Amino acid sequence: MTGGRRERADAVRNRRAILCATEELLARYRPEQISMEQVAAAAGVGKGTVFHRFGNRMGLMRALMEERALTLSESVAGGPPPLGPGAPPRERLLAFLAAMVDVVTRNKGLIAALDHAMATAPKPAAEDSPATAQDAHPVYTAWHRHISTLITEERPDLDAELLTHILLSALHSDPILALLRQGDGQRLTACLHTLATAALDAPPRP
Repeated sequence: MTGGRRERADAVRNRRAILCATEELLARYRPEQISMEQVAAAAGVGKGTVFHRFGNRMGLMRALMEERALTLSESVAGGPPPLGPGAPPRERLLAFLAAMVDVVTRNKGLIAALDHAMATAPKPAAEDSPATAQDAHPVYTAWHRHISTLITEERPDLDAELLTHILLSALHSDPILALLRQGDGQRLTACLHTLATAALDAPPRP
């Protein structure tokens, strides 16, 4: 049992070291300049450990993004309103959009790295189900589900699924990422609030 506990402790420590090393490298280099070998060396582990734990570059970036987004997910699930339960859907939506921009602003390099990993990942065979951005990006999937649910609660007549994709598409735009690199996340939040509010206040379609 002692050996098992030590192995689990080592695995947890290695995972934390690898994720921290990746985050530090992303702060200094562009995503395409970072290799799994560099990550392993910076974390002080073998390259095989990185591949065994995360599979590939995209798996590593997904794990890091999921961890960074975990705090937001916990706030949505059980935190105080308006981000957490208890506030009207409109208020929760606007609060979530602001919090989402904050996460992205603090993890610009990570968003770019995940996009790069998705773009360079091997494409599925023709007979396989085509991979979508949502399938490859679990954080995107969770955020899309939450936003579309709130929109539907406020305005069941809207196309919440497509509207949410439009709102989230800003996070994968080069001009927007450039804006965030300048530290102007509040400008993006204000625009997302304008778009969301306009949609919620739009008259029903005949």
